[in-house]
Amino acid sequence: MACLEVYKEGKFKEDEDACTLDGTVDMHGQPAIRAKSGRWVAGIIILVNQGLATLAFFGVGVNLVLYLTRVLQQDNATAANNVSKWTGTVYIFSLVGAFLSDSYWGRFKTCAIFQLIFVTGLISLSLSSQLFLLKPQGCGSQEDPCGTHSKLHVWLFYLSIYLIALGNGGYQPNIATFGADQFDEEDNKEGHSKVAFFSYFYLAMNLGSLFSNTILGYFEDEGVWAIGFWASTASAFAALVLFLGGTARYRHFKPNGNPLSRFCQVLVAAMKKCRAKMPQGGDDLYDEVKKESSNSNRKILYTHGFKFLDRAAYISSRDLDHQKQGIRSPWRLCPISQVEEVKCILRLLPIWLCTILYSVVFTQMASLFVEQGAAMKTTVSNFKIPPASMSSFDILSVAVFIFFYRRILDPVVARIRKSDAKGLTELQRMGIGLVIAVLAMLSAGIVECYRLKYADKECPHCEGSSSLSIFWQIPQYACIGASEVFMYVGQLEFFNAQTPDGLKSFGSALCMTSISLGNYFSSFLVSVVMKISTADDMPGWIPGNLNKGHLDRFYFLLAVLTSIDLIVYIASAKWYKSIKLEGRFEATDDEQGNFKV
Repeated sequence: MACLEVYKEGKFKEDEDACTLDGTVDMHGQPAIRAKSGRWVAGIIILVNQGLATLAFFGVGVNLVLYLTRVLQQDNATAANNVSKWTGTVYIFSLVGAFLSDSYWGRFKTCAIFQLIFVTGLISLSLSSQLFLLKPQGCGSQEDPCGTHSKLHVWLFYLSIYLIALGNGGYQPNIATFGADQFDEEDNKEGHSKVAFFSYFYLAMNLGSLFSNTILGYFEDEGVWAIGFWASTASAFAALVLFLGGTARYRHFKPNGNPLSRFCQVLVAAMKKCRAKMPQGGDDLYDEVKKESSNSNRKILYTHGFKFLDRAAYISSRDLDHQKQGIRSPWRLCPISQVEEVKCILRLLPIWLCTILYSVVFTQMASLFVEQGAAMKTTVSNFKIPPASMSSFDILSVAVFIFFYRRILDPVVARIRKSDAKGLTELQRMGIGLVIAVLAMLSAGIVECYRLKYADKECPHCEGSSSLSIFWQIPQYACIGASEVFMYVGQLEFFNAQTPDGLKSFGSALCMTSISLGNYFSSFLVSVVMKISTADDMPGWIPGNLNKGHLDRFYFLLAVLTSIDLIVYIASAKWYKSIKLEGRFEATDDEQGNFKV
């Protein structure tokens, strides 16, 4: 009763009886008490957990290709292909985790189970490496590759890394959403904290990967694989213990059942009534009576798009007869709130598709940027800079731009608009991210033009063959970092805000699958470019010896494709209509994320 009374009074009390208004519950399934659950106490626990888990994951992933070539004796092409398969599998498993979370387990249970699988995979990898694969002792560096291994030991290695892929993939889309669940967006103050959480969440990810890319990456590059893997295991175990330690403090949304069946039910029911004459407007459509309980998911308000789907909620004479008999088939008659869930997902798809090409740009940082850097001057005095370590400038850029956006840009925009609402909307920030991504590709292309100008054309291996310093890559890495803050953070916020309460983890999984598809499309694009550019015995744009190619043209091609994608994105964002939830505060279209120029 206390929750209902607070809602009716229209006040948000901080006493022990005041409950959240977004439908969250505590660990016992009771309405969550605002003062004793969630907020930044739970949020910080989840942020630290994410940083430690990211450190553990990238401690394995950042140098996995070197492990395959030096320890398992695979050639470069096979090793690169195996790493691509493994990375793609991580993102595919994100859909599995999101499905289990939204449908059956809930986000807390899903995070705990997949983190346990993650730790198990890391322990198995550490043990198998130390006991079986790093033989003879001390092997694994560039100078001392390891010997051959039995099929059983190799099979145990693959089992370990795919357990890691399963654990991390199933955990990632849920932990971001679970962190956002700790803030009640029906309260203005907590709503602003929820928006800030996504920025700090992405910062935690980058800080974790910074340690992996530098300290752990250095040890592993020197062949000290066992220490690197055990450090990752310890970090993942600490993350799991910390996560479980905050159990009593967390807020939860109850799972909603299988979303795939609900989606299919709407399509089938609408098709069965394709010839029915519909009434004007959204009146007289079927809707279930919402139970008066504070732990119900918020109702989605009716919208006028995708009119065909409204047929699924149209009550025909046959449905009336069935209702009199106490019968309702979900494959013939669906509540309008269920229909609106399907509409929400369909509206998100054009925006999501536009983010895939951005991920093509982002993935160059781990591939072509590194190859470009290896063909530049990488020495300062007697110290050699690993080309992959230049990604540290991306991470530093992310940290700088997160604080720049949160502390300077966002307040200034809000002041200019003379509004208490947030500054730039999620869609606007994603558009800015695409613009900066174009600048990143232009910067990379210009640097490559100058690298070729100072390069030795006859260099057989092209590593370090140009006298142009690798530090000229800093602008392109910094631009990628800035674009991430606007694109990926905005994307996390957008999909979390624009998906129904029962599909929040699916929204986060969309972000991860766009990265996965971006990787696959990048590989496809490189293959097409090389096939066309190597015609008539030409070396192609991206040959083994970059000094004989034109990597700059590939970068400029990406800049053009991203510019086209930006135009399509603007059109899609203008068309997009925000989800409208029944709640205490009803946001305007602009506040909920619509794109305004």
